[in-house]
Amino acid sequence: MAKLSPESLTKIFSLQRRLIELIAEIKITEFNLFEQYGETEETLPELEQMQNCLERLTNPYSRLHTLTLRIAEYYPIAPSAILELLDETIEQAEISVDVVEASLSETKKNWGLS
Repeated sequence: MAKLSPESLTKIFSLQRRLIELIAEIKITEFNLFEQYGETEETLPELEQMQNCLERLTNPYSRLHTLTLRIAEYYPIAPSAILELLDETIEQAEISVDVVEASLSETKKNWGLS
């Protein structure tokens, strides 16, 4: 079995936790926006943006899960290509988290949501 370093695993699992927590926060915000203001001409772009944000976070979460599992199944070491893909996925996920956090914060501010 190929083994990732403890630091790499900590980074992956920490990032997955951030992704899952942010996904939940998006769903809460989406629900609150819909409940308070309904689906109107004004809220529709925001609701669509929430869906885009979900996709932007769900995809890297799934990729991280799949890649980590695949790496663990390799013996004795994982191919460098899959390790590079893992590094790219981590980088893209971190960027997505930052972008989505900013977007979510702006939506909450614009609509007075907590």
